[in-house]
Order: sequence, then structure tokens, then C-alpha cells
Amino acid sequence: QDCAQKYVVKNYFYYYLFRFSAALGEEVFYITFLPFTYWNIDHSVSRRMIVIWSVVMYIGQVSKDLLKWPRPLSPPVVKLEKRTDAEYGMPSTHAMAATAISFSFLSATTSQYKYPFELGLTGALLFSTLVCLSRLYTGMHTVLDVLGGALISAVLLGLVCPAWDSIDHVLLTSPLCPLLSIAVPLLLCYNYPKLDSYSPTRADTTTILGAGAGATVGFWLNNQYLAAAYSSDGFRPGFPLLSAPVLVVMLARFLVGIGIILVTRQLMKSVVLGVLRYCYKFPVGDLEARRRLEVEVPYKFVTYSSVGFSATVVVPLLHQVLGLI
Repeated sequence: QDCAQKYVVKNYFYYYLFRFSAALGEEVFYITFLPFTYWNIDHSVSRRMIVIWSVVMYIGQVSKDLLKWPRPLSPPVVKLEKRTDAEYGMPSTHAMAATAISFSFLSATTSQYKYPFELGLTGALLFSTLVCLSRLYTGMHTVLDVLGGALISAVLLGLVCPAWDSIDHVLLTSPLCPLLSIAVPLLLCYNYPKLDSYSPTRADTTTILGAGAGATVGFWLNNQYLAAAYSSDGFRPGFPLLSAPVLVVMLARFLVGIGIILVTRQLMKSVVLGVLRYCYKFPVGDLEARRRLEVEVPYKFVTYSSVGFSATVVVPLLHQVLGLI
């Protein structure tokens, strides 16, 4: 296979830099940074990033499977990743997500906190550029794939950001929000473009939309029925207020929260997969059965919507019980 191609690392600095940068566009980053922002920085900032991330990733994944542009040929390119090689190339969803997250974070925080705009802009450019360059270094995308992904995100940000306050108000107050937050993503997942051969794009898309759906329901529920967490003026960890005690509490929130998220994910995976195995009568190790539409979509969606809901509702409540707010 292409991914088994042998290679020699001549510059370990670039190798580890871009392998790390590539990880900033994957689940390990999303499942840590986005919840960390919700628990420790600001709810409104996190809401914006999670919603924009969900929309951008759905558009990117669907675009890949509609355009069906191949990834770079190997050889001559050496591909350093195996799993994503089964997907198409255009646009780069790593580039899309990095651009969307970094610049939505910048636009949201500049209106909330006082810090040098040049510093924030530099950080956003550095983050998105490193992720984009990592896709070239790892051999997974062409320059056109990366530029296309970044441009699509830039256009979407330009459309969404001016209307964000109105969108946020609807998400928090509309009585239809919980229903639509679940029904619309589920409908999109079940009607995902069909491919001639299996690709992980539908599973990844369902994971993202599920997490976004669960989080959105949590946003609405918190606003309707629960006291707003982390809203105390005396202990709101904005950028100018960072100190040793605040950092300790932030770390404690993060560790407690990540623990709950990992437990929730593992528990729901086992429960949902067990129910689906019972309903559709397939053995534990049957990978092909797990890739079927009627199994893959509910398995991924229920698991990760539970993760999103847990991160936005269960974890903050636990933080309150533990005195971390």
C-alpha cells in the first residue's frame, strides 16, 4: 500500500513539528481544546467555535465526496498517514477546520477581552498556517486542496460572523432548538452522499455533527434551566486575569472534564453498539456490519451527541459540586 512506502527522516524538527500540527486538525484536538474553552474561557466563544466547526466540517466532508478529487499520487509523494488516505482530497478539511476555529476564536475574543489584536491575529495565522503546511508535508493534500479549504472557511466566516449574535440568540432561546439540533444533523447524516467504496468520511461527519448536536442541546438547556456557569465577575478567567490560583483551577476543571468525557464516550460506545448488535444480529468483530448506514450513523451520532451533552451540561454541574466554579 502507499502508506507502507519507506522513507528516511532527514530533519526531525520539521517531521515532529508537522506531525504535531496535523494532529491539531484531528479528534484529539477537538475533544480537548473546544471543551477547555467552554469550561475555562467563555461560553459564547466556545459556542461560536463549536457551531462554526460543525458547519464547516460538514460542508468540507460533503464537498470531498461530491467532487471526488484524488489525493496526491504516492510515489512520488510519501504519505505519512494511513486512515485518511481512503478519503478524497479536495478540499482539505484540516485547513478548513484550522482556519474556522482560529479566526472564529479571534473574532469572538477580541470583542470580549482586552488584548493586542496583533497578538491574536499572529496566533490565528500561525495556527492555521502550521496545520495547512502539515497537510503538504504529510503528503495528504496538494497546495490547491489546502488553499481551497482555507478559502471556503474564510467565505463561510465572512457570512456567519456578522449574523452571529442573531444565530446565538436563536440557539439559546428558541423552543424548537433542541428538536432541530438533533433532527437536522441526523437527517444530514442519513442522507450523506453515497460512495462506490467505503470511506470514513460519513463516520467522521456523523461524529462531528453528533458532538455539535449534543453540545447545542446543552447550550439551550443551560440557558433555559440552569444557572450560567463560570459567570462570576470575581472569577472569570479572561486573558488579563491569569494567575497561579486561576491556572490551577483551570487545570482541575480540564482534568475532571476530560475524565468525564472519556468515560461517557467509552460507556456510550459499548451500550449503543450492544443495542445495535442485538437489533441487527451481527457478531462483535464484524467490521463490515458496523459500516452499514443503519448501524454506523446511530452508533456514531448517539455516542458523540452524548459526549457533547456531557461536556456542556454534566461536566459544569460536576464542577459546581466540586467547588471549581
